[in-house]
Amino acid sequence: MAHINPYIHFNGNAEEAFTFYKSVFGGEFAKIMRYKDISSAEYPIPENDAHRVMHIALPIGKGSVLLGSDVLGAMGRVSENDNRNTISISAESREEADKLFHGLSAGGTVEMPMADGPFGAYFGMFADQYGVQWMVDFTPKK
Repeated sequence: MAHINPYIHFNGNAEEAFTFYKSVFGGEFAKIMRYKDISSAEYPIPENDAHRVMHIALPIGKGSVLLGSDVLGAMGRVSENDNRNTISISAESREEADKLFHGLSAGGTVEMPMADGPFGAYFGMFADQYGVQWMVDFTPKK
């Protein structure tokens, strides 16, 4: 079965955001590459973009990886309000759902606090301090 791994673009603060995500999810970065690592005479990277993150990967849970990068200055800026998708996390317990919700929403904007929903799921939604939209749920097995 294929895995779906979210990929998030940032405007120069990918490493900061992923360090924050690592503080919530735990684990270690599987990979971090900077644009300077691929700079060459054929493909020169401007000095102001050299230290930006070209690719970063943080394994989460069982087989999922959160991926991201910074956008090169020459490519413009990522609109943090309208071009990102929501990342949905299905927790294995209410306690894990609360931990992830409270950790990731710190400094962000809670849209829907964690609560029992009408269809049996424990659910909440928020935008984190970097503008990324998240949903957290726990649905007990019946």
